[in-house]
Amino acid sequence: MKFVDEVRIFVKAGDGGNGSVSFRREKFIERGGPNGGDGGNGGSVIFVGDPQLTTLLDYRYQQHHRAKNGEHGMGSDCNGRAADDMILRVPVGTLVKDHHTEELLVDLSEPGQRWVAA
Repeated sequence: MKFVDEVRIFVKAGDGGNGSVSFRREKFIERGGPNGGDGGNGGSVIFVGDPQLTTLLDYRYQQHHRAKNGEHGMGSDCNGRAADDMILRVPVGTLVKDHHTEELLVDLSEPGQRWVAA
């Protein structure tokens, strides 16, 4: 097994779904009005410290991580479904830095510690 202790990855949160433009029009309803639903929230990218992991080898080969988008709204006041969050498990003691500024963003020093990256 290869030991990898430094990787560069790219993360992106999911986009929210589009809302729906819909109007209620029925024969015996005098003033129907709008009834479109809101779009669902996009998923977040979350880093979690995992004591079972010892290396960042998984992230060496898969560098781009994108959370899913929320679903679109529908008529009849139906809101879109929110997307699930993407959980990235990393070894305890992982330091997350910004690549451009070298600024330390978080130190995941405890098991189960979570940090929302995007």
